[in-house]
Formats: sequence, structure tokens, C-alpha cells
Amino acid sequence: MILELKKLFGNIFEESLILEIAKVGTLKEIPEDFMMMDIGAPIFGIPLMISGAIKISRENENGEELLLYYLEEGDSCSLTFSWEMTANVSKIRAVSEMPSKLIMIPIDRVKNWEVKYPSWRNFILRSYQIRMDELIETLDSLAFDGLEKRLLDYIAEKKRVTGTGELQITHQSIAQELNSSRVGVSRLLKKLEQRGIIELKRNKIVVL
Repeated sequence: MILELKKLFGNIFEESLILEIAKVGTLKEIPEDFMMMDIGAPIFGIPLMISGAIKISRENENGEELLLYYLEEGDSCSLTFSWEMTANVSKIRAVSEMPSKLIMIPIDRVKNWEVKYPSWRNFILRSYQIRMDELIETLDSLAFDGLEKRLLDYIAEKKRVTGTGELQITHQSIAQELNSSRVGVSRLLKKLEQRGIIELKRNKIVVL
């Protein structure tokens, strides 16, 4: 674990902080489509991403889901930390987009790190800023962009995160993550295929 921490965070964290993370953290390897956290679940720790990607989403009272952002290598979900300080339960759902590796840090062990380690405080503040920027982009997309642009952005981001142009996903899953209708998404996907941007296969989209 220490070698992985030094590789990703050696130029960010103090040596003593890396040793403390290795001491209290738990290294986890999770498969694809594994639910790390659900809405309303108690929060016991925050993740430090080593590899892979975790999809963060919200759900309304009607069960409609909206993709917010991804956690990737070197990231942490600082919003989880802030929510633990107030509500003690999660307001987001976290599901692995691909096989992932991360270090879970007990929430009660990091509450004093912002004072003890300047690098941790800077890391958390930077994480807050990144997450806030991503949330603002999501809101802007919902408010100002048409579904076609949102769909194109979604496909491009999915390709970037997974590192492949063959996306194993259904039209219904896309519709849920974009908070749209399956019929509307399927119609736009067909238009994109006719324009030579993608190729549609059974439960798969190939980005051309």
C-alpha cells in the first residue's frame, strides 16, 4: 500500500501522512458494477482512488437517477466528508464503472488531519473545488444544453473514463443517467449512427 500511496501522492502528502494513511486505511479491490455506497447509507470512511473509476449519481423520489461525476485515479470524494460532518448519511450513490482499487480511510481518523497536515487540507480544498466545478457543469448541461449535446458529452466522457471505444451499456441505462426517456435516447443514438459517429450493437455502443 505504501508504494502505491507514494506513487500517486508522494509529491502531494507529507511522508508522515502517507505512513498514517497506510496504517489506518484499508486497501479494497472491487469488481465492475459494485455499489460502494447508496443514498441514505451511513458513512464510515472516505476513499482515495488508486485505479479504476467510481460513478457518482443522485436519485430523486421517483427513482430517476442523474450522473454527477466520476472519481478516478488520485481522487477522493470530499463531499462525503462534508456530509458526514452534518448528516452522517450519504446523499449520493457510488458504483464502480470498472474494476477499481482504492483505500478507504475511517472518517473518525481524518477529522484532525486538516489541522495536523497542511497537504491534506490543501488536497481536500482542491477536491471540493473540482467536485463543485463538475456539479456546476452538470447543472449547466441540464439547464442550457439539448439532449443531443448531453448525449455526445456523455459518450465522450464514458469513453475517456473506461479507456475504450466499445461501451457496454443499454439505452435504458443511458436514459436513466441523463434523466431522459429511453425512446428519446434511442432515437438520438440512431441519428448518431446514421451520421457515422457511433455503431449500435446489442447492449453495446461502438464509438467511431
